[in-house]
Amino acid sequence: MAKKSNNVINQTIKSSTRISNRNPLSQKELDLLDRYWRASNYLTAGQLYLLDNPLLKKPLTPDQIKKVIVGHWGTCPGQNFIYTHLNRVINKYDLNMIYLSGPGHGGNAMVAQTWMEGSYSEVYPNITQDEEGMKRLFKQFSFPGGIPSHVAPETPGSIHEGGELGYSLAHAFGAVMDNPTLIAACVVGDGEAETGPLATSWHSNKFINPATDGAVLPILHLNGYKIANPTIFARMDTDEVEAFFKGCGWTAPFVEGDDPIQMHQKMAAALDWAVREIQRIQENARTIGDTKRPRWPMIVLRTPKGWTGPKEVDGKPVEGSFRAHQVPLSAPGENPEHLKQLEQWLRSYKPEELFDEEGRLLPELQAFAPKGNRRMGANPNANGGYLLRDLRLPDFREYGVDVPTPGAVNAQDMIELGKFVRDVIAYNPTNFRVFGPDETASNRLTAAFETTGRRWMGDAEPPYDEYLDPNGRIMDSMLSEHMCQGWLEGYLLTGRHGFFNSYEAFIRIVDSMFAQHAKWLKVCQELPWRQDIASLNYILSSNVWQQDHNGFTHQDPGFLDHVANKKADVVRLYLPPDANCLLSVFDHCIRSRNYVNVMVTSKHPRPQWLTMEQAVKHCTQGIGIWDWASND
Repeated sequence: MAKKSNNVINQTIKSSTRISNRNPLSQKELDLLDRYWRASNYLTAGQLYLLDNPLLKKPLTPDQIKKVIVGHWGTCPGQNFIYTHLNRVINKYDLNMIYLSGPGHGGNAMVAQTWMEGSYSEVYPNITQDEEGMKRLFKQFSFPGGIPSHVAPETPGSIHEGGELGYSLAHAFGAVMDNPTLIAACVVGDGEAETGPLATSWHSNKFINPATDGAVLPILHLNGYKIANPTIFARMDTDEVEAFFKGCGWTAPFVEGDDPIQMHQKMAAALDWAVREIQRIQENARTIGDTKRPRWPMIVLRTPKGWTGPKEVDGKPVEGSFRAHQVPLSAPGENPEHLKQLEQWLRSYKPEELFDEEGRLLPELQAFAPKGNRRMGANPNANGGYLLRDLRLPDFREYGVDVPTPGAVNAQDMIELGKFVRDVIAYNPTNFRVFGPDETASNRLTAAFETTGRRWMGDAEPPYDEYLDPNGRIMDSMLSEHMCQGWLEGYLLTGRHGFFNSYEAFIRIVDSMFAQHAKWLKVCQELPWRQDIASLNYILSSNVWQQDHNGFTHQDPGFLDHVANKKADVVRLYLPPDANCLLSVFDHCIRSRNYVNVMVTSKHPRPQWLTMEQAVKHCTQGIGIWDWASND
């Protein structure tokens, strides 16, 4: 007979906060907020099309238009809308907030926003906040020698790269772990929401402790379409979408419409509610120690795709359709009608009401943005090396196996490492975590449970459960390699340390995530303003040579091949032959910066070969010849 839960009722705390029915913005606030949004949309569209005449001081001519129009528009006005409104609540509540852009493209929106707030010009001094700087800003976008069309390492304030979809929410949750003052506002595109990793990520709210962690504020941006198809969420009715998120443990109000003035009031009310709800949840946990899993707030934003852009082009609808996904006007430099429409579109934002004659934002718009590190483009959490601190580490040599002669004793390498990991966790209680998809014990790191438990915010049912702990530092209670990888990446990118333990055969599930992170590290090495971060460390056990009992499915050393084809300035591979070598390698890897380190090792009993002194020498030199085992 199936056992019954001892505590099913009241598993989550319901929201006690309500969204105000009153318009929260005064007329002055509404006007300022709308003008700021219009300015960001103008700069975003200008990046797509213009080489010259950035302020439209004269009529547009074909020579002022880029020859090849590359980029995306459809997601941008909605993201500008969100970023602008987040600026308002940052100022109102003095929030420590970062922004993650989940949709695959739309980098021009975040570039526009960070230029307006000044953080862009601080890291790229040649892109000045004036007409000449605006011209350079426009030209560089999706241009040879310029910047990518998606949010990338080159974008200030970013810890999440667009392009490949599905990881934004996992990154956001990793960012707020052990980061109690941080709110990670994560925009999830409705196309992105259809991916497996993103669909899984909604359950990450079960692993955030409001007493010790920050908060993630997801904003699902339902603009209706992917590249060529409608999105699933957009064609679900409101009740069905609300029920979906309620079932995942979220409270999800809807902000819907296409009239900017009404939408500003609705969004302001929704964000005020969400911030107050986050603060209420955290205060409840931090003052009375309530560890029940709360129902966290999120927002569902329905706006037309390509909002405020051309309504119709060549007789076909654009705004609110899939045709707005990329560039609404494909050939304004060659097609006189398109050129006319482009100028009408850009002038609809009334740039003369936004910028002065020198191309600077008007003073009242400059004043709208947050200041200093409160700007999302300048928040240190989005350049985590600023916050990175060295780990406190015991001497790994003290955990070594006594080896009187090669092969004289047997030991289990991962069991010995587990003792070291146990004490690393104890020495670093707020900036080091272990990640794994329900495999930490299977991989013989059991000693780590002597100092901490598994993070778990739901019910615990002893004696059936073991080591579940709302304050646990081992993140292995969710059977998802995608979540472990995404959480760890977000944790590292915001200045902390950790490692991912898994089975060698099944780490292939995150092949692409590894590649994307390696690319991020490679680009960051070329950006002097990006600070060093802790390396992404994998420990892969249950290796191919020791899995004959589990069959062919568990035998796949292919991850090594995948990693080895990356440049040596980003990746390192380690194959420690015994426990002492594993301890030496692990200590080196968790001290390192800006690498992806892959350690493949054994968890089963096997002969031990080297003394600790010999192991350190061997690992320092790398591949070599053991004289006692060789006839060379």
